[in-house]
Amino acid sequence: MSSEFLLLCLLYLASGAVNGIQRWGTQFGQAPLLERFFWRTMDFAYPDEGSRRLAMMKGDFIPENALPVGIEIWRNKLFVSVPRWRNGIPATLNYISLDTNRGGSPRLTPYPNWAQNKAGACGSGLTTVYRIHADSCDRLWVLDTGTIGIGNTTIQACPYTLNVFDLTSDKILRQYRLRAEDINMNTFIANIAVDLGRGGCEDAFAYLSDELGYGLIVYSWQQNKSWRVTHSYFMPDPLAGDYNIGGLNFQWGEEGIFGMSLSPISASGFRTLFFHPLSSRREFAISTRILRDEQLSQDSYHEFQVLPERGPLGHCTASLMDETGLQFFNLIDQNAVGCWNSQLPYAPENHAVVARHDEALIFPADVKVNRGMLWVISDRMPVFLESTLNYTDVNFRILTVPVRDAIAGTVCESSPWGLIGNSVWWE
Repeated sequence: MSSEFLLLCLLYLASGAVNGIQRWGTQFGQAPLLERFFWRTMDFAYPDEGSRRLAMMKGDFIPENALPVGIEIWRNKLFVSVPRWRNGIPATLNYISLDTNRGGSPRLTPYPNWAQNKAGACGSGLTTVYRIHADSCDRLWVLDTGTIGIGNTTIQACPYTLNVFDLTSDKILRQYRLRAEDINMNTFIANIAVDLGRGGCEDAFAYLSDELGYGLIVYSWQQNKSWRVTHSYFMPDPLAGDYNIGGLNFQWGEEGIFGMSLSPISASGFRTLFFHPLSSRREFAISTRILRDEQLSQDSYHEFQVLPERGPLGHCTASLMDETGLQFFNLIDQNAVGCWNSQLPYAPENHAVVARHDEALIFPADVKVNRGMLWVISDRMPVFLESTLNYTDVNFRILTVPVRDAIAGTVCESSPWGLIGNSVWWE
């Protein structure tokens, strides 16, 4: 779809309620936040109604147990991941066709198919997927944690396995099982970042954040090898474990390294990986020059950089940096999405809120940029985990806003959008 056609569609849809798509006016800034898709409960594209009814009778599909957590966009596909935290999740990796679905509450189509979404089918099926990444080589990077359940209910049905799909053929290019040395008894990996170097598609590295095991796993595509990096900056801040979201007060004091974003390639040929623990209000940074070298990564404590705190309401889930050096990050305490233009020092005065809505953005779980559009999924995760969702209400949303409109008038627009000069990278 051309950018011009997409813009026309968005302008048309933003003019009012069309096919279930509603316009949400942000409470902060000028840009309209467009609700592209919404669900009370998630549904799946079974072959026919008889198959759906049978699955529900058998307990293979329990609509109230499905919580979407991750998104990715590739051409005409919007991928949505649904972890198997509870019973009755028929598929963990799914997509929505953007050609046939302009809005409303579409059913999720398992990717690449139903058979490869069978729980516990180690090596042939995906058990639980969180966040995913499509690279510029038309590959989809998917970490299957192999787990069923969450917290004390967790069962390790299959090994942690990195699956890389060819999006043009929907075939698996490679499967890589993490080594025993890469994980520990507390490991919980919910995020992935993919680093493409100047060497092309073969010069690829994946970074996997071990939220509860407090580590970073590095995978080299070329070497087909992984290694684990440890650092105290991966751990939670003991003063940042208290949360107030969606009317709930709860404590997630053990949540370590979570969101990650990669800068554009600098003159040295490397990127900067920015990361933060979930239970923290601070960002950290490390050059991929260190991470890409197994030996360097084991003995470079002082290469890791500490950045200023985001502020008192600074808990952050997912983050990303686009090809221009704009970082976007989900501010879960504020029901908002923030931005930072990396040409400026990382400091609260150089951050801005680009989208905020106290209903539509309760717990923004993932954020992506694709062809000039900012995409966000919100899922009320704390209510799902700590209380009970109201399934007569809209609980899950995927929202969009043009990047240009989102940053207009904010400090993130300190230079012409789409141009990067002397960016501030840490190397």
